[in-house]
Amino acid sequence: MRGLLQYTLDLFDSLSADAHELAVPSTKKPPRADHAAPMTPAAQAAPATAAVPGADPVKSTSKPEISLADSLTPARFVHPRATREATLGNARVAYEFTRGQRRTIGFVVGAEGLSVRAPRWVALRDVDAALQEKSAWILRKLAEVDQRYAKLEATRIEWRDGVSFPFLGEPVVVRLDPKHGFKGVGAVLEASDPTMPKTLRMALAHNATPEQIRDAAQAWLSRQARRIFIERLDHFAPRLGVQWTKLSLSNASTRWGSASIDGAIRLHWRLIHFRMPVIDYVVAHELSHLRVMDHSPRFWETVESVVPDYGVLRKQLKDETIPRWY
Repeated sequence: MRGLLQYTLDLFDSLSADAHELAVPSTKKPPRADHAAPMTPAAQAAPATAAVPGADPVKSTSKPEISLADSLTPARFVHPRATREATLGNARVAYEFTRGQRRTIGFVVGAEGLSVRAPRWVALRDVDAALQEKSAWILRKLAEVDQRYAKLEATRIEWRDGVSFPFLGEPVVVRLDPKHGFKGVGAVLEASDPTMPKTLRMALAHNATPEQIRDAAQAWLSRQARRIFIERLDHFAPRLGVQWTKLSLSNASTRWGSASIDGAIRLHWRLIHFRMPVIDYVVAHELSHLRVMDHSPRFWETVESVVPDYGVLRKQLKDETIPRWY
């Protein structure tokens, strides 16, 4: 059985042969998980009714605050294209099951839930056994996806006057200012008190809709992103001995950046939320692919030659939560 197993936390598509991409955490809603706290040994041993002082415990009619049935309700994760279901530990997991030309049973935990892929010749009982063998790993990864989405959802922006969002790692407060046109650029960044957040003044009416405020903020941030990305590409390209040919701003849901063999670079405009060192890591990462079109040790040595602390920055890129815009 062990020889049949292949398991991975794969939130994203596989890479193509001629383009290399850096993944961004998915913002898709994860599989529904209804969690119940596990019972302690004392709670499991306790009777279903609680004694009232002075009353005959046999005749007592008091009810527990949480019923035994409710406390044993398992967590439930449901893939939207689920075709099979299994009980793993104290959880019910409905998963997408497919067969194909492969040699192993593969587990993929993504934004939508668990997908299981198996060779055509493997019996379902062997698939069930593989699920049980790796149940702890599967449940841990499903919980991580669930927690990541909850954390992201907590950062959803309510677009109105006074809302704030990070710009280059520092908070910026939006103020609607319909009296000014700001020389046709729609907004201007002001910093009067160094101890206070900077103010982004937008040429919008005070009754502007959330969509209008959001779109104006995105337009301003995209302009800043293009300017800063070009500066950093021009900084790192000579140091790496490569030439980039074109920059495109991406709004992809799964990639921070990508590089093609023709020198075209794509960078997600929302990288502008991060501190400059993190942006530098992504820029250097993609430019390094113009020298090494894979993720071999030679590639990481190339990244390290210009960003020595890339490991720390890579972790920050993965772990830090940026605001949810929609």
